[in-house]
Parts: sequence; C-alpha cells; structure tokens
Amino acid sequence: MRPAGQGEEMYRGRLQRDIEIWVGKGLLEKGQASAMLADYDSRPASFSLGRVLAVLAALLVAAAILLLVASNWEAIPRLVRAIGCLVLIWAFYLSGAAFANRDQPQLATAMLLLATLSFGAAVSLVAQMYHLSGDEMTMVLLWFGLACLSAALFRSGSQVVVAGFLAWLYFGLYLEAHVSDWIGWAPYAPPIMAALVLALIYYTGAGRARHLVYLLVIGWLTWIYSLNQGLGMAVLYTAIGLAAFLTVSLPLPPLAGLLRTAGAAPAFYTFLVVAIGLLMLHVEIISGPRLVALGVVTLAISVGAIGIRGRDNGAVRYLAYLVFAAEMLFLASETLGSIIGTSGFFLVSGLLVAVVAWLVIRLERRFAGSRKPEMAA
Repeated sequence: MRPAGQGEEMYRGRLQRDIEIWVGKGLLEKGQASAMLADYDSRPASFSLGRVLAVLAALLVAAAILLLVASNWEAIPRLVRAIGCLVLIWAFYLSGAAFANRDQPQLATAMLLLATLSFGAAVSLVAQMYHLSGDEMTMVLLWFGLACLSAALFRSGSQVVVAGFLAWLYFGLYLEAHVSDWIGWAPYAPPIMAALVLALIYYTGAGRARHLVYLLVIGWLTWIYSLNQGLGMAVLYTAIGLAAFLTVSLPLPPLAGLLRTAGAAPAFYTFLVVAIGLLMLHVEIISGPRLVALGVVTLAISVGAIGIRGRDNGAVRYLAYLVFAAEMLFLASETLGSIIGTSGFFLVSGLLVAVVAWLVIRLERRFAGSRKPEMAA
C-alpha cells in the first residue's frame, strides 16, 4: 500500500466506488477491477512528506553553511576558501550520485539541492574575494547553466524547478535595472531559458515545473507590450495568443504526442494570453463603434474557446466564462449605463448575470452528458 495524503485517499475512494459500479454493470470483471486497484496502490505517491522534509532540511543546512562561512569569511585564507567551496560542492554532488545509485531519491534530491545552492553562494563569495568583474545577472546565468546541467545529468526534477526559479530571478534582476529599456542581448534570455527548462521538463518528467515556464513567457510578452504600447502591439499580442491557443487545442500530428503529456496547462495559459491581449485592446479602444465591435469579438472568442476546448479543459472553460461575463457587464455599463441610470444598470446587470448563469448551467449539463457515452465506450 503506497503512502497517500488525504487528497489521494479521497481519490482512491472515488475510484473504488466507480470500479464497483462498473463491475455491477458488467463493464469490468472482478479480476480486472482488483488488478486496477492493485496497480494504483503500487504506484509511488505524488506527494511524499519525506521528500518535502528532505528538501526543507537541505535548504536549512545550506543556509547554515552559508551563514557560518560568511561570518568567518575574513578569518579564512583565500586559498582555503576557494578549495573549501570546491570540495563542498563536489561532496554534495557525489553524495547525490551515490544516493541516486542506491535508489534513495529523497536523499539524492536533498544533496543535489545543497550542491546547486552551494555553487551559487560560492560563485558570489569568490567573486567578492577576488574582486572579479561582472554583475548579479551574469552570476545567475552561470548558476542557471549549472542547474540545467545537473538536471540533465541526474534526471532530477528538483533541479529543473531550481532552474525555473533562476530563470525568473534573471528576468527580475533585469527588470529591476532596466524595466523600461531593451539593452543588448539580455532581454532575449528569458524565452531561451524558458525553452531550455521546458525541454528538461519533458526529459525529466517534472511536469509541475511547467507553470514556471508558462508564467515566465507570459510575463516576458507582457513586458514587451509595455515597451511598445499601442493598438498595433495589442492586436499582435492577441493574435499571438490566438495562434498559440489554436495550435495547442487543434494539435497537428507532430505536436499531438507532446501536448498529450502536457495536460491542460498549455491550452489554459495560451488562452490566458488571449484574455490579456483582449484587455490590452480594451485599454487602447475606449469608445465608439470600435469598442462595440471589440466587445462582439471578445464574446465570440470566449464562445469559440468553450466550443473548442470547453468539454475537455475545465480551466479554459471557466476562464472563458469569466471573460464572457465580464465583457457582457462592460458592454452594458458602456452602452446602457448612462442611459438608464444607476438603478436600471444594476437591474440589467442582474438580468445579464442570470442569463450567463443559465448558459453556464446548460453547457455544464451538456458537457457532463457528452462524457457518459465516452465512459461507457
């Protein structure tokens, strides 16, 4: 029996009840049902308290080592400092490799985290010691490279997560220094780093790190828009989002396999880009017939997203509901608010919300009904 948290126990209970129903309807044999439950119980739990505690212990030990070294840094000879940093990093990496070979993933994860964090601290301390030229962004880039190399060599999901956070750190440092300027090649780094992390996610199977990549790309695109605000850029932003959403929602054969393993996230985040782009368009177009036309387009895109991915992707569906309802209320406020007054506007808004609620309920029932034949088949 695999160790499971409360959520997994609830899921297993639902799974067992469903299997019993299928057995009662003759859809499954009792032997097959027992084999399915046995297979589920044999899988490792997605959440492991031991793994979490090991990671926390690694972070605390790394902090203790850094504080100890920093507090006595001046009393240690330079050569000893440099050699000590190298020995510490290699000791952690070799320990991680040893624990991985012994099939002790929790301890291997902890050692690799200690090694990667120690490397970043060592680079910073040695640079201060020898007054090396460079800046924080260069150090983070080097640190990111090591995290990616460690993730590839050890096939470590934790190292992929570290690389994802370091990509965000690099982008944050650039924005802190040059939020309104495009300087050199550095602005190209975030999407390149995101692509590297995404490749490592597919290589290591660290699926949860995808969110770091998607949010980084969305943040980078939004920053690009802030540098070139205007109607044309808002249209381009929305068009890129729509193209990406259709690509992941209607995958061609070369992409179908990759997208199948990525789950619901690509469609949701690409549609989030569309929603942000539509918001930018509303900022650029504030009145007149073009605003009404934009509202109609927004409603059409929301309905289209529900039709394309609504049945299979709840995240896209609910985001489309939100965009549709917000646009309905916005159009009512812009077109009717000044005509019928405050009380009338609230009345119309209430009726619109009721209509949206009715449509949502009908759609949810239809989606639920369309799943039953698939389950029976």
